[in-house]
Amino acid sequence: MSTMHEIGYEILGDDMQFVKVELDPGEAVVCEAGAMMYLEEGITMQAIFGDGSNLQASLMDKLLSAGKRVLTGESMFMAVLQNTAQVKRKAAFAAPYPGKIVPMNLKELGGQLLAQKDSFLCAAKGVSLGIAFQKRLGAGFFGGEGFIMERLNGDGWCFLNAGGTIKERMLAPGEIIRVDTGCIVGFTPQVDYDIERVGGVKSMLFGGEGLFFATLRGPGKVWLQSLPLSRMAMRIYAAAPQGGGKQREEGSILGGLGRILDGDNS
Repeated sequence: MSTMHEIGYEILGDDMQFVKVELDPGEAVVCEAGAMMYLEEGITMQAIFGDGSNLQASLMDKLLSAGKRVLTGESMFMAVLQNTAQVKRKAAFAAPYPGKIVPMNLKELGGQLLAQKDSFLCAAKGVSLGIAFQKRLGAGFFGGEGFIMERLNGDGWCFLNAGGTIKERMLAPGEIIRVDTGCIVGFTPQVDYDIERVGGVKSMLFGGEGLFFATLRGPGKVWLQSLPLSRMAMRIYAAAPQGGGKQREEGSILGGLGRILDGDNS
């Protein structure tokens, strides 16, 4: 018997999307604390420890659930939004950066999905979130983006946010692809994954983001994103004025030479 809440949904927008969820009386969704866009009258919000998949759990179990979220860099708290009205009501959740919202039916995926820690947006109440420890734990913590995956369990809908353009790929048995760790949105649990260091000293000094990559081996389905949040944040930071608020003409013909001539050597 399913313990998930059967929610309806609609994804709206192009590059800055949001998902509108329709809740029958008594139905609920769980979401990250900052993901909510709007709520219709009759929907209540409650902050909870952990993912709220089992509200009858003991205090220790709830603390352990919250602790797992802290390890993945997320808040200890999540929000449960429940329709307490006698008619259907809607709630909307917005993606935090440009990209696509990807609906995932866990029942069709065998009841489990491994997802990038920044990609989870919201899910039907009853979906549980935990940590998928990589076999070599040190590689998981220090591999590029901090490659600690979230494990989503259940048989309901969950929604992930992918930056830029999303690519869905089915890997055949034994087929291998190597991926920048930040470009992974999620994959089915049949996929075997590991973290590898790229090259030697030159790669470490001049390789930029390419110090680590993930090796994914089929069979299974993989979802990739073209613009990870961390990559976009680094580019924004690099282009921002540094000190004193002075604007830089990065796109001018002189570029860096112009700043040197202007006395700006930072």
